[in-house]
Amino acid sequence: MATPVGMHFVSATHRFLYRLTRGVIGGRMMGVDILLLTTVGRRTGKRRTTPLMYGSDGDKLVLIASKGGAPEHPLWYTNLKANPEVEVELRGDRRRLRARDATPEERPRLWRLMAERWKGYDGYQQKTAREIPVVVLERGP
Repeated sequence: MATPVGMHFVSATHRFLYRLTRGVIGGRMMGVDILLLTTVGRRTGKRRTTPLMYGSDGDKLVLIASKGGAPEHPLWYTNLKANPEVEVELRGDRRRLRARDATPEERPRLWRLMAERWKGYDGYQQKTAREIPVVVLERGP
């Protein structure tokens, strides 16, 4: 398992190359589309940007807060729970969106959509007792 310092370096390099090339480098990894999600730190108030796999559901974007099946939620998820207003970068296009958890009715369908894109999600859910959140990003009211 990578160290936190190693993961920070990999994430910073990914963000840099993604932005430099408008997603030509880093916009797709292991056959899955990647976006950059910027949240506001719930304690620091600082902007935090994380490269994440995503899927599309009509005009909405879908994320899975798996953290590889860790027992705790990823920090980006806890940040957006405190402040659901986020910014997304998709291949050079920046959008302001609002994040929410998938409803109980839409969650199974969106989980399958994402698990078909990344086979690891089902295994991550088996590793942890927490229900891994499915996040929907959409234009705000």
